[in-house]
Amino acid sequence: MNRLVAVVGPTGSGKSDLALRICQERRGEVVNCDSLQIYRYFDIGTAKLPPDERRGVVHHFIDVLAPDEVFTAGEYARRVRPLLEEICARDRLPVVVGGTGFYLRALIDGLFPGPRRDDSLRRRLLDRHQRRPASLHRLLTRIDPEAARAIHGNDTRKVIRALEVCLLARRPITSLFREGRDALRGFQVLKLGLNPPRDALQERLNLRCLRMFEAGLVDEVRRILALGFPPSAKPFESLGYRQALQVVRGELNLKEAVFYTQRDTRRYAKRQMTWFRADGQVVWLSGFGDDPAIQRNAIDHLHQFF
Repeated sequence: MNRLVAVVGPTGSGKSDLALRICQERRGEVVNCDSLQIYRYFDIGTAKLPPDERRGVVHHFIDVLAPDEVFTAGEYARRVRPLLEEICARDRLPVVVGGTGFYLRALIDGLFPGPRRDDSLRRRLLDRHQRRPASLHRLLTRIDPEAARAIHGNDTRKVIRALEVCLLARRPITSLFREGRDALRGFQVLKLGLNPPRDALQERLNLRCLRMFEAGLVDEVRRILALGFPPSAKPFESLGYRQALQVVRGELNLKEAVFYTQRDTRRYAKRQMTWFRADGQVVWLSGFGDDPAIQRNAIDHLHQFF
């Protein structure tokens, strides 16, 4: 069987450093699994490695979309799975790197066989939500009570997706869940997770957010807007970019933008850890990915895997 290594963990934990070390050890190629690094022009706030810092390692699935394109986890799996086969056919090791857990789940475990998104239907549902905020969850309760019990009424995004599936498939979304997932076949997978000390991670995240703004994050946002992309584009909803956009609009000053970005990034890292800890297949490494001791530990696991 082909082999695949996934490097996961919270933002700022050093996933890219560890991935590069693994690639150098086993003739690997990096496959991006970050839902923001797939967008062109969004560089500073997504911590993309510049080409001259990639140590000669081939990187895939970075800068593949325009900022106003919509992309889903299902589309990620459909496009990346053939790429994994191509990498293995060249006798290289695919190393999937990123903190977007839902993308990784779609890639390896598969998603339930539901219909693709329908933007027209979503707009109608969102319009209804804006006029009558609680009506969507009540509608879901009538169509699929089991799904409604599992989704909080305030989680509008999930409620809309559940209704979208129910209406397009003409059946409850929970019945589709029970049909199982289309898991990745033909691969053995090693998942390495980085779990650095919490205080050290928060300190690193605070510094990282500050340096993003010092490196010109607000100017980067202005350049993207000047290219004609709307402020409603999906990447502008992400951490750092949302606050930088508020600076451009005059809604925040620079100090406030840094503060809110740091706070929300710390919270996001905590949610990422909660997600990945729920995956019993992850081999955890208690440190940062740029720590030589952690890298040696990872390489030991890699040798055992092979």
